[in-house]
Amino acid sequence: MVRNSGNRPVDGPVLTVGVRVLVRRSAAADLTGVVVEDYAVVTDPGGGGHEWAPVHRWAIAVDDGRLIFADTEDLTIDPSFHHRTPDPDRDQAARTSGRHRGE
Repeated sequence: MVRNSGNRPVDGPVLTVGVRVLVRRSAAADLTGVVVEDYAVVTDPGGGGHEWAPVHRWAIAVDDGRLIFADTEDLTIDPSFHHRTPDPDRDQAARTSGRHRGE
């Protein structure tokens, strides 16, 4: 996984919603999927998690269709994943090309 040491910028993908990941846990087989939600707010101290039922930070839609929850240390970003940076001009052109209902 890409780590940030100090204040230097991090090269490569960053763990965030929409990134493909490999989930590794000691008791189960490795899984691959896409991060669909970040629950950092409830995993921070005082954020609403419980000692007896800790909240895992990331929700991952695994390739077999299940939704699982994992902590950052359980995840590795898929090195072949290239997260496209949003381009508002290109995205708008894609939405407006062709005829649409109501035109």
